[in-house]
Amino acid sequence: MGSSLDPARPLDLAGAVELAVVERDGVIESRHLGAAVLVDGDGGIVEALGDPAALIYPRSAAKPLQATAVLGMGVRLEGEELVLAAASHAGTPAHVAIVERMLAAAGLDEGALRCPADWPLDSDARTAAAGRRRIAMNCSGKHAAFLAAAVHGGWSTEDYLDPAHPVQAAVAATVAELAGEPVAHWGVDGCLAPTPVLSLAGLARSFSRVVTSGSPLPAAMRAHPWAVDGPGRENAVTIGLAGVLAKVGAEGVLVLATDDGHAVAVKTLDGAGRARTPVGLELLVRAGLLERDRADAVVASVGDPGIRVAF
Repeated sequence: MGSSLDPARPLDLAGAVELAVVERDGVIESRHLGAAVLVDGDGGIVEALGDPAALIYPRSAAKPLQATAVLGMGVRLEGEELVLAAASHAGTPAHVAIVERMLAAAGLDEGALRCPADWPLDSDARTAAAGRRRIAMNCSGKHAAFLAAAVHGGWSTEDYLDPAHPVQAAVAATVAELAGEPVAHWGVDGCLAPTPVLSLAGLARSFSRVVTSGSPLPAAMRAHPWAVDGPGRENAVTIGLAGVLAKVGAEGVLVLATDDGHAVAVKTLDGAGRARTPVGLELLVRAGLLERDRADAVVASVGDPGIRVAF
């Protein structure tokens, strides 16, 4: 997993602009800086806020790319199982049951997972949990998909997270192809999987190409939005109310995509998540790609009271 770009050029103050503010009784209380970009179905930049060439970790916003790589390795995933391969799930019993099915289909069980054990993100599931489990970790669906690819390819399952493993080598090639640029750097995500560094524009292009490639993933996400994260959570609400694909990543990252391949990537400089969805939806509204009332409905449902975009 080599690199020809400079990983020392991450998004910084010079490449950031004010994206959103939070007001309380008419006084601005907080400001969120960052960068965002909207690309068209051909990957051309339609609008940029801040530096679209700045490098970021997509974190879990890269999961649709990783799921696309798994499909490219010949693994048959459909419906909810395919969504879980790209999900940051809340660990509800329904989510866990799907991951169990994915593992069982590959002849494996929870013991094969190499993601850390964690509590469910869903509050009810967390209360009911007897302790931390690997399968309850929000990335377990992605890991189950990696394991399915390893079994399908006849490769070892114990080291499927090693960057040199055939699964991760295929993921690396797919990410670079979808982004239309070399991966600048590889780090280790919170789930212990390799995680790429891409330009903000490259991340948007990659999500656009997932939509325009004929992949079954977008249709599966639209059919089962609850599985992307959880009922009432940010992505599920955005997909359900706005009708656009959505996938968040840690540290204030978001990707959105419309049916025709327009895609948005957002990254907040401070890593806060509350600004990303209002900013991303506003870019679509400004471009005439989303109705204002649908964007407002999402923000009213999952947004922070008092937040407004600053552009």
